[in-house]
Amino acid sequence: MSQAIKALIQTRVRANQYRLSSHAEHEREADRISWQEIEEVLLSNSLQVIEDYPDDPRGASCLILGYTRAMKPIHLVCGISLPDVLIVITVYRPNAEEWIDSRERKEKRK
Repeated sequence: MSQAIKALIQTRVRANQYRLSSHAEHEREADRISWQEIEEVLLSNSLQVIEDYPDDPRGASCLILGYTRAMKPIHLVCGISLPDVLIVITVYRPNAEEWIDSRERKEKRK
């Protein structure tokens, strides 16, 4: 992950300048991810971009991977284009049906 993006994310989280979209809140509840786990991941040294979407029509975003203190992987898609707030677009625990490991997607069958 670019150190600048990591610093931007972590600065906004520390300043409480982030929010979850309604979709992310729904997914957080469905996967039983606590707010504490989200903050642990966003503030962790293990934070890394695994997919970058700089040209997304809705604004630049990225898929990040981080681990909780209990070493549970969590994915978050974060919108980073707004000047004063980080938007968590979705959050989930990667599953074996879609991911080889927490960093690499399985190829979709045609």
